Amino acid sequence: MKFLKYLAISLPIIALLGFIIYQKYPVNPPIQLSSNPYDGKLPLDRLKLPEGFKIDVYAENVENARSMCLSPNGTLFVGTRGKGNVYALVDMDKDGRSDKQYLLMEGGKMPNGVAFKDGDLYVAEVSRILKFKDIENKLDNPGEPEVIYDQYPTETHHGWKYIAFGPDGRLYVPVGAPCNICKSEDEVFASITSINPDGTDMRVEQEGVRNTVGFDWDPKTDELWFTDNGRDWMGDDSPNCELNRTNNKKGHFGYPYCHQGDLLDPEFGEGKSCDDYESPVVKLGPHTAPLGMEFYESALFPEEYQSDIFVARHGSWNRKEKIGYDVVRVHKELDGSFQSTPFITGWLSDDKSDVWGRPVDIEVMPDGSMLISDDFGDAIYRVYYMPL
Repeated sequence: MKFLKYLAISLPIIALLGFIIYQKYPVNPPIQLSSNPYDGKLPLDRLKLPEGFKIDVYAENVENARSMCLSPNGTLFVGTRGKGNVYALVDMDKDGRSDKQYLLMEGGKMPNGVAFKDGDLYVAEVSRILKFKDIENKLDNPGEPEVIYDQYPTETHHGWKYIAFGPDGRLYVPVGAPCNICKSEDEVFASITSINPDGTDMRVEQEGVRNTVGFDWDPKTDELWFTDNGRDWMGDDSPNCELNRTNNKKGHFGYPYCHQGDLLDPEFGEGKSCDDYESPVVKLGPHTAPLGMEFYESALFPEEYQSDIFVARHGSWNRKEKIGYDVVRVHKELDGSFQSTPFITGWLSDDKSDVWGRPVDIEVMPDGSMLISDDFGDAIYRVYYMPL
């Protein structure tokens, strides 16, 4: 009987300790590597776009398609997270659909990020930055890449990376927090860093960034803007994920002390003030997982879309009622504030029970059309404007 009494007392304590540990060090959410749930027939008719906009499939069977970058010659490079592959897609007849798919790399360590500069393809694994030299002349046989930097942390929690070259010619590389919520003594965690194209001079550019998997520079001001995924296990409706801008200076964006610009963390926020940190430009909803984003400057879309930001919201994985699974448009109001409104919806059913797509990244093409990658439907879509 004493054993049962001690067991009854200890079980709740063990459960509480387990919950506290999971808050700080949860396992990674499952990486979805689905086969197309619609047997190869993507139900594009379920997608809702503003009047005059159309959406087609640019490429199918691009398994776990995530971050994208485009060469000046029109080759689209695509990274993956769980699959470990990197692809190159070519639209040979320029009809708005990829004709040829090349497998450049397989079995990599979450090679999510891809960037192109001066004929070379850069790929970000968890702890390394790789370079495939003169890649477009070797798509059939790219060979082994050069390792230009291998000193990033090896932790896989938020270890996958989006990378891009900035206006200053440096390669920007984020390093996510190695946990759901924690404070690391190593300043490289929860940051955005940059390095020279040859891998030298790594430096921390922004701090307090929990996990950004998408950023772009305002073409008018060269300001860096980035998405950031909010922490988990503070309830279904908090905190909001964020869209931030840097104002061309180094800043601290709150993690792990302050979330969404005005919400102190219940553990790490004690004695802190959100006024001491940078606030988001736009709150993008709780657990929506905003990933890729890009400014739109082409004349193909109507004038009211010029200089807007398009953000792919990958969608919640741990919320009771799913949210996200869409692309939103962020635009500036007359009073100078920014607002987000839906642009493409329908990957999530109206009753929130069925998901057939999860947008990841956005790439604007030279003709003004927009590509959207989908790591659940294993596809890349092309959006364009064609009024009646």
